[in-house]
Amino acid sequence: MAKDKAYKLLAIQENISNKKAKELIDKGLVTINGKKLILARGEISDQVVFKIKQIAQAKVIFQDDNIFVVDKPAFLNAQEIADKFEEYILLNRLDKETSGVMMFAKNEEFRQKAIEEFRKNRVYKEYVAIVEGKLIDEQIIDLPIATIKGKTARSKIDKKNGKPAITKIYPNLVEGNKSKIKVVIENGRTHQIRVHLQYIGYPIIGDGQYGKTIPQVQRVLLHSKITKIFDYVFEAKEPKEFYHFGF
Repeated sequence: MAKDKAYKLLAIQENISNKKAKELIDKGLVTINGKKLILARGEISDQVVFKIKQIAQAKVIFQDDNIFVVDKPAFLNAQEIADKFEEYILLNRLDKETSGVMMFAKNEEFRQKAIEEFRKNRVYKEYVAIVEGKLIDEQIIDLPIATIKGKTARSKIDKKNGKPAITKIYPNLVEGNKSKIKVVIENGRTHQIRVHLQYIGYPIIGDGQYGKTIPQVQRVLLHSKITKIFDYVFEAKEPKEFYHFGF
């Protein structure tokens, strides 16, 4: 039984370029027997059968003369969404595997006003997450976060050099050893929710960077559900992945 690099075998199976195959793996879209393939350059058997997850399209939630809002699907990063709507100006970012509300300004005057709202922490940002463990008490996590930039950003709690970050946790449902929670954040540091939840012992399911992955979930189960800015209220429905585990 021969072996070869995963991206090369995927390219052969799907009749695509090696570059495209590597991109699909790096996005987290490729599975083998229900498990997400992590290493594009890892060597595996040439007998494996790959399955590729199709990325949903970004859905328009609302627009007027000042603002354009979409429901971002998982597996696309913020810049890829911005490139799809390049006539508008991106106002907020979500991690690649985080879905939900993303906003764009349609003019510079509105962008400047919106930036001021973010700066003064007057934008309401509500998420839903499914985490490991039985989380039954409301909590406020007030711990500074520092981020190391690179090919892949990584954040950590850093009480000396970190920037302020506040995350409020509201239990919703518990099923077995897993909990569905509402999360409201102030600030908005890189990976803030993921880092804070991991730090208190409730990592988000599917988060390979700050927790662990499980076979039946191919993404971080974190969704930006409701955002309020000025007099606007935007809501993105929870994706189907959030109805696993009996929730």
